[in-house]
Amino acid sequence: MEEQSYEQQMKRLEEIVEKLEDGSLSLDDSLKLFEEGTKLAASCNKVLNDAEQKIVSLSGEEAK
Repeated sequence: MEEQSYEQQMKRLEEIVEKLEDGSLSLDDSLKLFEEGTKLAASCNKVLNDAEQKIVSLSGEEAK
């Protein structure tokens, strides 16, 4: 499976949240979406943390 961009992951996460908030899904479907959502959230968090580290690193290099 092709790796999704941060923006694609966030869009999918928003879709999942909307479906879960709708309340019309079965428990099994809700759990599957919740699991997918937690994986997406962790992936997005990693992307943001990596970007932050890169900014800190670049800022530190410029200060020298």
